[in-house]
Amino acid sequence: MLLATALALGAAVLHATWNLIVKQSGDRQMALWGQFTIGGTICAVILVVWSLVDSPPEIAWPWAMASGAMHVPYLMTLARAYNRGDFSMSYPIARGAGALAATLGGILLLDDSLSTTSLIGVLLTVCGLLVLARSGSLQSILPALAVSMTIGTYSVIDAHGARESNAIAYSMALLMCAAVMVSLWALLTNRKAMLPTLRAHGKTLAFSGTASAVAYGMVLVALQHAPVGYVAALRESSVVIAAFAGWKMLNEGDHRVRLTSAALVFIGLATLVAGG
Repeated sequence: MLLATALALGAAVLHATWNLIVKQSGDRQMALWGQFTIGGTICAVILVVWSLVDSPPEIAWPWAMASGAMHVPYLMTLARAYNRGDFSMSYPIARGAGALAATLGGILLLDDSLSTTSLIGVLLTVCGLLVLARSGSLQSILPALAVSMTIGTYSVIDAHGARESNAIAYSMALLMCAAVMVSLWALLTNRKAMLPTLRAHGKTLAFSGTASAVAYGMVLVALQHAPVGYVAALRESSVVIAAFAGWKMLNEGDHRVRLTSAALVFIGLATLVAGG
């Protein structure tokens, strides 16, 4: 459980970082497309070299393709959420509700189980995020909740796929599939912006794409050692980073609300880890 905890927390830092980069982008949909495309391309190259040097790793491809497809609505809803709401509002609501959805999905579909203490920790974490929701408008909250539904869905898909695969190889495969799916979406909806986006923001997108890929791999390895709800909720410690980034870097909202929410999240995470 200690390994899963360390991996999930490391992934939280990387995840909050690339989301902040997206929030600060001009065209957020195309920034997300570029990030997923570059990250997926890097993963594809690594998979090819891996297969040539050793042998093709075991990968549950149907699950990877299903997860890749889910990243299209994830991209669309995430960009909409950041267009309509503050980073320190949209990110915590999306991730917190997504953790709850993943927890329920793991229990209902994957036969996961959580101790009573851990379940209380999940609920406390979500309650901390709801403190933020009280100060938001319906226009900013609803898109964030839509993101959470896609997060919950692909989290359950990935938990199943990772448990039937080499977890690191599976994370690369799903990101490669996501790159293909979001690129098809971009070709159909905004092809004229694709090359200009890469030319103007290639280095930044390469960094965020790499961070996203590494974070996803860390989470999927963690999922092999702990229940979906445990990993998903612990990873959401990134909401604390987002709350402070929104306050300090983006000058968003009432910092007292952010700090109160962060305190509740910390208590919830501590309870969650204690119950593991």
